[in-house]
Amino acid sequence: KRSRLVMSQARVYADVNVHRPRDYWDYESLTVQWGDQDDYEVVRKVGRGKYSEVFEGINVANNERCIIKILKPVKKKKIKREIKILQNLCGGPNIVKLLDIVRDQHSKTPSLVFEYVNSTDFKVLYPTLTDYDIRYYIYELLKALDYCHSQGIMHRDVKPHNVMIDHELRKLRLIDWGLAEFYHPGKEYNVRVASRYFKGPELLVDLQDYDYSLDMWSLGCMFAGMIFRKEPFFYGHDNQDQLVKIAKVLGTDELNAYLNKYRLELDPQLDALVGRHSRKPWSRFVNSDNQHLVSPEAIDFLDKLLRYDHQDRLTAKRSNGNIEASSSFCLFVFSMEPGYGLCQAGAMGYGVQNEIVTIVLFAIIELIFLRTFSLQCAIYLIAQRLSPLYKDLHL
Repeated sequence: KRSRLVMSQARVYADVNVHRPRDYWDYESLTVQWGDQDDYEVVRKVGRGKYSEVFEGINVANNERCIIKILKPVKKKKIKREIKILQNLCGGPNIVKLLDIVRDQHSKTPSLVFEYVNSTDFKVLYPTLTDYDIRYYIYELLKALDYCHSQGIMHRDVKPHNVMIDHELRKLRLIDWGLAEFYHPGKEYNVRVASRYFKGPELLVDLQDYDYSLDMWSLGCMFAGMIFRKEPFFYGHDNQDQLVKIAKVLGTDELNAYLNKYRLELDPQLDALVGRHSRKPWSRFVNSDNQHLVSPEAIDFLDKLLRYDHQDRLTAKRSNGNIEASSSFCLFVFSMEPGYGLCQAGAMGYGVQNEIVTIVLFAIIELIFLRTFSLQCAIYLIAQRLSPLYKDLHL
């Protein structure tokens, strides 16, 4: 039960959709432009979810690989929402690219066609990642989250299964926007979103006016699993037990402070299950197998993500070119960003040629750090680093 006197509003990007035209966020009014399903052939099944089955496919016109997401029967409203969000985010950093929307002529079953990403199963990849790898991929994911949040969109299902990584090309894509939603200040949302192990406390205590910060909790759960090599980090057997597992780490005093702030009360049965627990130090999760991944700045970063109070969490918002989290864990990776050295030295006046040289040098340094010398990876990395400069010049 909750008093409506205590409302919550996003700390960043709260009014994005207030200032956008209605047709930007009114997905129910979307008219879908259907492509030709005969342009694509299914090659093999690569995954399945609650709302879809996913296949590797091929575009018969140009012989390029793609991913075909065949949607299970759901409300048209939900399909339109996913399509509208993907269209709005198209071209954003590390956002999976929607290539086409098709449907079967007879069954009318819709399918979404996406760019192909040669990803490695996270259960295989994550145990091999170095400290630098984790910093790099978390930073790439932060860029995707900052972009979608800046466009007034919450992902609401951030988890390893939805973060595709082509480790050879150092390419990351945030996928599966089926649960994503437009953020409107003061609106109450369904708390039955996100996957159990990555559900924020706000969902588990039925706080409905949540915001982008839900994605930051999910990111924190992912990050904890990566650095402590404990996947999933919070392993609840059901939604109630999920809150119990969180309380055993973050403590019940802090949980009660959160509930009091937003005038929330736990169901008596859930309150009894949660019990009373002291906050555990993060050092308790360090062991000989993961200690090389757990730096002081990693702990600082994690601690600022895994907060009960969604308004106290780090945001993904960029400030002066850097994501807020740059103050800690990702600082080393930020130094690899295009033109970072010149910006820091106040030497941008030296011209575009100098910046291009700097970007290429930074990319070479990064390749050395990665111990990666494939030509394909080098070309991709340099193109990735030059693309923001290209946009800045409006070429």
